[in-house]
Amino acid sequence: MDARQRTGADRARPPGREAIGWWQRQGWIDGNPTIGIERRPAPPDRTKALAENQIAALWRLDVALREKTFWKLLYESAAGADEVLCLNVQDLYPQDKRGRITAKGGATEWIHWQSGTAQLLPRLIARRTRGPLFLTDRKAPAGTPTLDVCPETGRARLSYRRAEEIFEENTRLPANPLASPEDIEDQDSWTLHRLRHSALTHDAEDGTSTPMLLARSRHASVRSLERYARPGADAVARHVAERDPAARRRT
Repeated sequence: MDARQRTGADRARPPGREAIGWWQRQGWIDGNPTIGIERRPAPPDRTKALAENQIAALWRLDVALREKTFWKLLYESAAGADEVLCLNVQDLYPQDKRGRITAKGGATEWIHWQSGTAQLLPRLIARRTRGPLFLTDRKAPAGTPTLDVCPETGRARLSYRRAEEIFEENTRLPANPLASPEDIEDQDSWTLHRLRHSALTHDAEDGTSTPMLLARSRHASVRSLERYARPGADAVARHVAERDPAARRRT
């Protein structure tokens, strides 16, 4: 394998026994250089789910129809932003509230949405029948791949980079409600990934089963769900309140 093709996991993995044995037979080394070396664990995912009141604040923002639809679809489907941006109009099945995406390896998978997205999609699509679902505001520049150009409007597919910029610009204020107007530009904002993370965390808080969470997230292992199974402050508060002896006596 060419060194340029090796993955991060390959680069982090110590040399195999065969290679070390061969080096020893050649007289290049005396001992085993990997003794005492511990493999570093994968860095933890410290992304936090948005609280329910933060999600509600997001829906109240005065933004364009494209952004309203994109954000609502991300949250309701718990899909990745890159997957949703790759959707084409012809990939949608509005009557079933689902869309077809192509996963890694070329497999066909499905994402599902709810009534919020279902109400917005017809307005976004208008009369288009094919081409990218989410489009830029301007005509596609020369050299844009044909698959990323709407054949009916000539506009290009919205890029992840631009979609993230727009989201960050619009969520800086709700992310920092106590910041002064003159300081808001220096504050951190939310990221698109937090919508997917929030959707799955809220599902887990509501008691969604592990098999359903796996199907919804399209992860292959239960271990990958650990990052989403961390109840937020609102869920913990509800849990404690529901088990308050005083509240039980009142009911």
